[in-house]
Amino acid sequence: YPQPRGSSGTSRALAMLLSARLVALTCLLAAPLSWGYGVHTAAHSIVSSRVSSSSIVALGGKLTLKEKVVRAKMAAKGRHRLCVFKSNKHIYAQVVDDLTHNILAAASSVEPLMKDMAFNKETCKVVGMKAAERAKEKGVELVYFDRNGFKYHGRVAAVADGAREAGLVF
Repeated sequence: YPQPRGSSGTSRALAMLLSARLVALTCLLAAPLSWGYGVHTAAHSIVSSRVSSSSIVALGGKLTLKEKVVRAKMAAKGRHRLCVFKSNKHIYAQVVDDLTHNILAAASSVEPLMKDMAFNKETCKVVGMKAAERAKEKGVELVYFDRNGFKYHGRVAAVADGAREAGLVF
């Protein structure tokens, strides 16, 4: 921005801040109008996005205090987290160490071994068993189940059942 004579740096910063807010406001106001016409704006993705708490953490957001306390208590007890994510086509399970933030074991229906199987409860049970076997290879036996916001029903419950059958203790 050109700076007139005798103006300070604070007025320049104020002008930049106001122009940035004006652009953001314009995007937010124009977004609902553009949705019907197939135009995708940044504001559209911000306004219409629904993400889980784990996704928020991955994007640099924050957990709620309740989630922090639960994870800290379980990590202090020596339990790792068996985290499940499901999409419309696949399911993923991973065992996470919350103290070091490392993934100890993982399995999914995308793997070549299970790619040809239909996406149903049996496949989800196999995914849970594979994740449990890989976790036991690393010496993990005690876990707690993080359903990641999904209801404990159907395919998510099948992953937990498969992990229990393979020897993980919840």
